[in-house]
Amino acid sequence: MLRHCTLIIALVLLIPFASSAGAAAQDRPNIVLILADDQTWDCSGAYGHPDVKTPNIDRLASQGMRFTHCFTATAMCAPTRQQLYTGIFPVRNGAYPNHSRVYDGTKSIVHYLRDLGYRVGLAGKKHFGPRDSFPFEQVKPKEMKAFIERDAAEPYCLVITSNSPHLPWSSGDASQYDPEELTLPPYLIDTPETRVALTKYYAEITDFDREVGQAMKLVDASGRAGDTIFIYTSEQGAQFPHGKWTCYDTGLRTALVVRWPRRVKAGSVSDAMVQYVDMVPTLIDAAGGEPVDGLDGRSFLKVLLGKADAHHDVVFGVHTTRGIINGSPSYPIRSIRTRDYKLIWNLQHDAPFRNVLQTGDRGGYWESWIARAEAGDARAKRFVHAYQHRPEFELYDLAADPHELNNLADDPSQAQRIAGLHKRLEAWMKQQGDEGIATELRANERQGRKGR
Repeated sequence: MLRHCTLIIALVLLIPFASSAGAAAQDRPNIVLILADDQTWDCSGAYGHPDVKTPNIDRLASQGMRFTHCFTATAMCAPTRQQLYTGIFPVRNGAYPNHSRVYDGTKSIVHYLRDLGYRVGLAGKKHFGPRDSFPFEQVKPKEMKAFIERDAAEPYCLVITSNSPHLPWSSGDASQYDPEELTLPPYLIDTPETRVALTKYYAEITDFDREVGQAMKLVDASGRAGDTIFIYTSEQGAQFPHGKWTCYDTGLRTALVVRWPRRVKAGSVSDAMVQYVDMVPTLIDAAGGEPVDGLDGRSFLKVLLGKADAHHDVVFGVHTTRGIINGSPSYPIRSIRTRDYKLIWNLQHDAPFRNVLQTGDRGGYWESWIARAEAGDARAKRFVHAYQHRPEFELYDLAADPHELNNLADDPSQAQRIAGLHKRLEAWMKQQGDEGIATELRANERQGRKGR
């Protein structure tokens, strides 16, 4: 009888702990992250673009927090995605060239969230490796609904990776955009070919926006939208000069919108400076996990919850030209950006910068720029030359020159600023194990398609 009573008392004492554990599991938010492919950060209505039609991204921004100063450290697909998933900058994780892979043994968001009881799936483009570092459950697009609704008691993370608006810009309806009515950004040369290319690019963004809307509907229909962190981000800039494959803001700056109905204020805007490497620690923090040692990023959960309005005081950029299609044998680029100034260091500036854009432009506009330059158009000649031949240092006043077209590096009054930023950039490179040109020349060792 005494033994029986003891057992009953023990079971009663365990009930509160079981209930508490169950509540904790339910309190962990679901996570949906939808990632574009080569969408320039400001190419949506939510970010003030005058032409691009993105009703779903705009609606998402009205329901969550829109970040104005989010950055990837590399304007190329594989390095961008692998820093986003690992929380570690490209050189230090090993995936710094394009079509690259992280070092064996590197962990990703999959490992960290699985340890917290999540199932972690990916639907769409991979562009990472090796497989052991990114052991996502592979989810077909038609299976996303089933994945979301599979087990209401178990939190999930679903990463949805589109192929749009990456070239060849063949999705969507380009006829909805009139090339003559478009407003061109100042870093492009205004030719008929450029305008037609933009109609195709914008059409593919609008088609990607359709994918965002579909994902939102799936979450809303699940009945768990209030407990779901829904993230949209645009990846790096598009394949235009000044965008992809550069360290200009058009390349490295990225859109980021986070909706979390029960925790994030609808329609809020943050100008806190955050980077892609911050995503992993932020999601771990939101899921109730402990900080992970060895990551480069740090959680900006307090910013999301309205408890902080700042995060980083500087952000960094790194570009590896070696190993990209038709790229220069060696043209490493590094950058450091404060709120108001950007310093770009072209370590092998005496060589020409080259990539597939100049030697096989599938966008259909580069040759028209060349023709304009050869016909005596001074602006076209200057832009074509500047894209391929750059000085060692470039300094931009981002408040006065947001498109980074007026290099101040030769201004004597900026010498102290340049020296200070350069010193801090070199210190970051040292911490990352980045040897500049020597690291660039080893880029091919980090490439390989195994595991994709």
